[in-house]
Amino acid sequence: MKTLNLIVAAAALACGAAIASNEHVVSQKDKAFSTKKLDIKVGDKVAFRNDDGFSHNIFSLTDAMPFDLGTYGSGQMKTVTFGKPGKFEIECAIHPDMRMVVNVAP
Repeated sequence: MKTLNLIVAAAALACGAAIASNEHVVSQKDKAFSTKKLDIKVGDKVAFRNDDGFSHNIFSLTDAMPFDLGTYGSGQMKTVTFGKPGKFEIECAIHPDMRMVVNVAP
């Protein structure tokens, strides 16, 4: 019976680890992202924090999961959960030179 309980406990821990997600913060400052490339896993969240004194609008037209966070001002943060693997090109609709890539592994 002890062995069965250990197996069940180990399986529960493994399942919990598999569904655990991380949150990553990408700052937007001086019309640039704090990183040009971010490697994450499916289920991870990316928070885009506006550290500029003006608005940004973050979006991706990637086929796997297009999104548009809308316009948000200084000091605000918007979050995206990446539920699918792939390469996501991220841009700012207001500042077209602001670009980054999020690589999402399974």
